[in-house]
Amino acid sequence: MATYLITGVAGFIGSALARAVLAQGDQVRGIDNLSTGRRDNLAEIVHGIDFREGDVLDLQALYNACRGVDYVLHEAAIPSVPKSVLDPLGSNRANLDGTVNLLMAARDAKVKRVVYAASSSAYGDTPTLPKQEDMTPNPISPYAVAKLASEHYMISFYRCYGLETVCLRYFNIFGPRQDPTSPYSGVLAKFITQMLKGEQPTILGDGKQSRDFTYVDNAVEANLLACKAAANEVAGRVFNVATGRRVDLNETFQILKKLTGYPGNVSYGPERAGDVKHSLADLSRAKKHLGYTPKVDFEEGLRRTIDWYRNQERAARA
Repeated sequence: MATYLITGVAGFIGSALARAVLAQGDQVRGIDNLSTGRRDNLAEIVHGIDFREGDVLDLQALYNACRGVDYVLHEAAIPSVPKSVLDPLGSNRANLDGTVNLLMAARDAKVKRVVYAASSSAYGDTPTLPKQEDMTPNPISPYAVAKLASEHYMISFYRCYGLETVCLRYFNIFGPRQDPTSPYSGVLAKFITQMLKGEQPTILGDGKQSRDFTYVDNAVEANLLACKAAANEVAGRVFNVATGRRVDLNETFQILKKLTGYPGNVSYGPERAGDVKHSLADLSRAKKHLGYTPKVDFEEGLRRTIDWYRNQERAARA
């Protein structure tokens, strides 16, 4: 039985990872400062994990958390482009300094492998599609810069210290437990909850910007594969995690309209600073070396997510 440390365990991706690790019969230790994560996300599993309220900026807390751990799934971050534009220092501390702290603790605890939640924002607005891992990075926002710098730290800790690290560049992950109430939350969480309530959603820009939206279960699968893949295939490397299909926001609204039964139209607002126009992943490296293939497509992911939010709404009314 292996022990997994999940940073940001109370976030929607971290909590999904915790459930998956428990389901495969392994142990979960989790750390979260609850700044963006929520205890509710762990409600039915919290008594089955070793949960610690702590911050990745607290080096001693990380040393304690890494002790006796086999694998680290590093999800903790302030996952917001707009917030990083408003507060680049805060974004850098959480997303870069916190990562270096974690690497120090994992190295000294002799953890087997660290799997890092990197970001497709590293590619920036380069027009070439699909995005391949060996393309020259072109980050736009402070968030993207910090996430890319963390990738380089991951790789350097493998090269300098032999700590096995794997970077997974997530493309627009969505799914149950994503917080729709934050001004910085993902567009799908906001749209779904608004449309279920009959409220009009707003697209920032003309709606022609496209995304490789990726259901959370695909990201979970990629993390578990990254822990078990042979070191000579994955250590010190970067992999895209996505579906390999892009959908623009206007089309996304029409699909959601059908699935939610929302009768109205969408409104449009000004573009957001630091946003990327288009994203689409090349998955050939992840398929070859991780054995990764997305199992849940976009529409099915939307159905599952909408069902979850509907059930939450019913439970709140009951």
